[in-house]
Amino acid sequence: MNQSYMPNEIIVADDGSRALTKELIKQLRTKFSVPVHHVWHEDKGFRKSLILNKAVKVASSEYIVQIDGDVILDSNFIKDHLSVVETKTFIRGTRAHIKEELLPSIFEEKRVHFSYYNKGIKNRFNALRIPFMAWVFTKKRSCSKSVRGCNVAFWKKDFVAVNGYSNDLQGWGHEDEELAARLVNSGVMRKGLKLKAIQYHITHRIASRKQENKHEFSLRKTLEENIKRCQNGYHEIHPVPQVPQLEMI
Repeated sequence: MNQSYMPNEIIVADDGSRALTKELIKQLRTKFSVPVHHVWHEDKGFRKSLILNKAVKVASSEYIVQIDGDVILDSNFIKDHLSVVETKTFIRGTRAHIKEELLPSIFEEKRVHFSYYNKGIKNRFNALRIPFMAWVFTKKRSCSKSVRGCNVAFWKKDFVAVNGYSNDLQGWGHEDEELAARLVNSGVMRKGLKLKAIQYHITHRIASRKQENKHEFSLRKTLEENIKRCQNGYHEIHPVPQVPQLEMI
């Protein structure tokens, strides 16, 4: 992680990968100056909500910057997020996309540095970093629309207060937006972030969307009924052992 400002800790929320990932993380631990925790559970399909609740459970920091595993971060990503921290808000960032045809050469060269000017970048405006202009987009709103977990940040206490992600939302779709809706319903404002905290999404095969209609129904219910806390979430996770290598069922 080539960051100009390092986080206090790194927590890998692993939704059931194989042993190779565990070995890679073990190697990476020696290269970081901060603790690296690996939170894993068995592969039983797309259980992002559950593994993220488990990961937040072990976080010792009061403030959490959350990303997905398929993004490449600008070197000032963490620094930019921390520059807009404010109580009773959560951050909704954006992402640029790397075109699929460029991926073979990127992986071969192990490229991790990109910019607005590179060829093969989609949503190019989201790759533009102009910190002194970011205030134009850093507005607080009572809105959960289009919140994506690849680039969000929140206070752990706010996350815990709404009971985190809903464990009932298994499969792809809208789990981040549903969490954001409960945060907004609880009085936590969404704060936009653009021209800062740049990230590049690696294009990949789309996950199954069989559960999307069910998830959309849950989201609508949360919005219409002003639900502030899910019934099956963070607090329903069993106690987490505080060990260097965390493997949780």
